[in-house]
Amino acid sequence: MQPKSLAVEGTLCGSTQKQPTEAKLGPVNTETSEQSITQLLAQQVGERSFQNWFAGKVSFKIEGNLLTIGVASPFLLSWMQKKFSSQIYATALACIGSSAEYRFEVNPDLVQVSNNKTSNREPTHSTTVTLETNPSSLSSKNTSGEHKRSDQKNLKKEVSRYKGRLFSNLSTFVTGKSNQLAYTATLQASDQPGVLYNPLFIHGGVGVGKTHLLEGFYRKVRQLYPSLQVVFLTSESFGNYFSKALQERSVPSFRQRFRNVDVLIIDDVDFFESKRIFQEELLHTIKHLESHGRQLVFSSDRHPRLLTKMSEELTTRFLSGLVCRVESPEIELRLEIARQRALKLKTPITMGALEYVSRRFTNNVRELEGAMNCLQTYHVMTKQKITTSMARQILADLERDCIRIVKLDDIKQIVCSTFGISEADLKSSRRARNISQPRMLAMFLGRKLTQAAYSEIGEFFGGRNHSTVMFAEKQVRKWLENRSSIQVALQEWPMEEIIESLEQQLLAS
Repeated sequence: MQPKSLAVEGTLCGSTQKQPTEAKLGPVNTETSEQSITQLLAQQVGERSFQNWFAGKVSFKIEGNLLTIGVASPFLLSWMQKKFSSQIYATALACIGSSAEYRFEVNPDLVQVSNNKTSNREPTHSTTVTLETNPSSLSSKNTSGEHKRSDQKNLKKEVSRYKGRLFSNLSTFVTGKSNQLAYTATLQASDQPGVLYNPLFIHGGVGVGKTHLLEGFYRKVRQLYPSLQVVFLTSESFGNYFSKALQERSVPSFRQRFRNVDVLIIDDVDFFESKRIFQEELLHTIKHLESHGRQLVFSSDRHPRLLTKMSEELTTRFLSGLVCRVESPEIELRLEIARQRALKLKTPITMGALEYVSRRFTNNVRELEGAMNCLQTYHVMTKQKITTSMARQILADLERDCIRIVKLDDIKQIVCSTFGISEADLKSSRRARNISQPRMLAMFLGRKLTQAAYSEIGEFFGGRNHSTVMFAEKQVRKWLENRSSIQVALQEWPMEEIIESLEQQLLAS
C-alpha cells in the first residue's frame, strides 16, 4: 500500500517505495491523539530522529480521517515530506484506520518555538558539501540511476576532502553600528532557512566582514540542520564548474548538483558582471531553488542596483529578499576588534596603543588585524609590552604601505562603470544630466583623492579650464549638504552613498 498524501501549497508529497512499518497500537480518539501520535511516531522513526526533527518542533491535529502535521517553515515542510512520508502514513493508519490521509502545513505559531528550542549540536552524519575551485570532479555521465549512485559517491568524497576547512563562527563576529543589521539578518535567516529572508544579499567594501558572515551562516546551518545539503562557494568556483560542464558536455550533471541543494551560499557575485552565460545559469538556478523553498545567500562589493553589468532580472531577484549593507567599521568597532585580536594573540598592549591602531587603520578589518599581527610579532621578539610610542614606530612602514595612490584614470574607469557611460561621453561637451552629474563627481573625486591641480583635472576630463573644475567641486559639496540624490541604474540614490561607494572601489582596487 502506498502512502496517501495531499498537495500542500503547490508542493506534492512524493510517494515512497518504502512500505510503512506495521504499527503496534490501534486507532485512538481525538482527545488523546497528540500523545498517542508522538508515541507511535517515535516508534516509526526512531528515538534519535524523533528528538531531532519532531519533539517540540511540530504540531499534530486529527480532523475526521485527516492527520495534519504543522511545521515551522516551507523549507522544513519540503524536507519532512521527502524524509518521513512513509513513517507519517504508518502513524496515521494506526491512529485513524485504513481510510487515513495526512497533510503537511506551515504553522506560523511554531516559528518562534523552533527558534528557541533548536539544538546547537555539531553535525555528525551531514550531507553538506563545500565546493571549491576544482571543477574536474564534475561527472560527464547522464542522469540515469547509475549516474545518481556515482554522484552520491562523489558527494561523500567531497565532504571528506573539505571537512578540514575552518569556517568562521558567527559568535566571533564583532558587531557595531556599521554591521548590526547584516549580522542580525544572518543570525535569523540561519535559524529558519528559506523562511524570513530569501535571498539574503550582503554587500560592502573589501575586508569589512561579508565572507565572515557567509561562513558563519554556513556553519550554523550545518549545526542546526546536519542532514541538509549545504553548498558554499565563490562565484568564480561556480563559473569554473559551469565552464567545465560545458566543455565536458555534462551540464545536466552540473544542474542536478546545484539545483538539488537545500542551501546555496555564493560569495562575491559581482564576479558575474559582464559574463552573460554565467548570469543566465545562475538566474535559472535561483528560480528553481526559490520555487522549492530553498535558502539563498549572496555577497557582493556593491548594492545589486550598482551592479550595472548584471541582467535586470537577476538584479530584481537579488532585491526580492533582504539587502544588507556592511559599512567600514566605526572607531568604536575598530577599537573592540583590535582589543579582541590582542586577547586572541595574547599580546600585552596598552589602551593607548589600541586607540592609536584603531584611529590609524580605518579602511577595513583586514588592515587592522594585520597591524595587530605586526605588534604581536614585535612582542615575541622583544618580550616587551606594546606602548603607544612603540606602536607608532613599529607600524610606520605598514602605514606607508597602506597608502593607495589614486590616479585620474582610475576615477574615470570607476565612474564610467558605475553610471554605465562611455569614456567619450564623460569627456564630451554634452550637458545632459546623466552625463554632467557623473562628470562633476569625477572632477570632485579627482580633487579629493589625487594631488592633481584644477587645470590638470580639467584638461583630463575633456580639455576644460580650472574654473569648470572649481564649479563642479562646489556643486557636489552643495549636493552633499542638501542631501540630494542621483540616478544610477534607473533608481535614485543618496549622493553621499554613491560617493562613498566610489571611494571604496577606488581605495580597494
